[in-house]
Amino acid sequence: MPSSLHISRKKETYPVRQPFLEYLAKYGRAIDMPISYNDLKRFDNTITLYDKHKNDSLWVTALYPQYETQTLFDGLKKIYSILKSGGDQSVHEHLNIERVDYCTFGNSNPFRIKIVNNYNDVYDYFYIKKPDASRILGLELEHILSPSRINYFSNQDTIVEEHIAGIPGDMFMANYLLKPDHDQKRIAKEFVKFNERCLVRLLGDMRAYNFVFDITPDFEEAQYRIRPIDFDQQSYEGRKNLYLPQFFKENKPLVTLVQALFNKEVIKQYQSEERTLIATRIKASEKQLRDLLASLKDEPLAPLDKITQLNKEISDFFEIPFTSATTMTEILRKLLQTISDRYEKTKKLTL
Repeated sequence: MPSSLHISRKKETYPVRQPFLEYLAKYGRAIDMPISYNDLKRFDNTITLYDKHKNDSLWVTALYPQYETQTLFDGLKKIYSILKSGGDQSVHEHLNIERVDYCTFGNSNPFRIKIVNNYNDVYDYFYIKKPDASRILGLELEHILSPSRINYFSNQDTIVEEHIAGIPGDMFMANYLLKPDHDQKRIAKEFVKFNERCLVRLLGDMRAYNFVFDITPDFEEAQYRIRPIDFDQQSYEGRKNLYLPQFFKENKPLVTLVQALFNKEVIKQYQSEERTLIATRIKASEKQLRDLLASLKDEPLAPLDKITQLNKEISDFFEIPFTSATTMTEILRKLLQTISDRYEKTKKLTL
């Protein structure tokens, strides 16, 4: 059941050090960027940005000195070209930076860039964020272990992320969840699976505004995919329940839906299915995962008291023999190895 959970108000930021940079370069994620996160912080004024209902969006539009604007915007267009077309700027000559928004809420304080096609007014977004090894780990795990792929780049100074399209979770629950043209059983099933994905890869703080619903029309019924859009709380909190979306009060409508439609056996079946899918992805990307965790083996990624608490709670919950851990990546390695080993054991028994 949803309950009141305490999320760390101010998360520590962990630098991107050389071993992790080498990993990012090896797997095509590290690039030289024409401008950095700190460059975008040189705005000299802001305008409050309101949503279409005239409510404060918690974003402000950044205004830059005239002598800097063109250089910054040219750099942003180059970054977008790298993100979308491998750096081929010729196909993006007709694009224009319409707005640079700055988020004053939360830990990461990202910049959101709105870029518009001058020919047809079609627009896109991308994000510039300050470097944080924990967040980049979350992006990598999302790309490797989830059903979705995500495009991003990083160096020691800046993270660039594509926009993840979808209906924000809180908006979906308020406006779409109970409508008759949406298959509630498919929605409930996806929430069970999403809940499992977050726990197994230790992605925390998945309250309703930190994930989106991606809806794909199918030949009979629509398919639903829940995708996280905030990776700040990757492997950071000490309580196991903070990695389970079901325990956040903001997600109560989804929890209620699952409880109304499924019994324990069905829920267990979907959890098992998702762990099996994760295990196959672990197997398929075994070397990359090994390199990823090795590159962060000396980074705690959380205070020691949180590491100690989570190590015990995860060991108890998954019935893993307890061993001391001094970093979050040690706990993550132990958990992923357990999921993989149990899948291999089950597969042998069924042959």
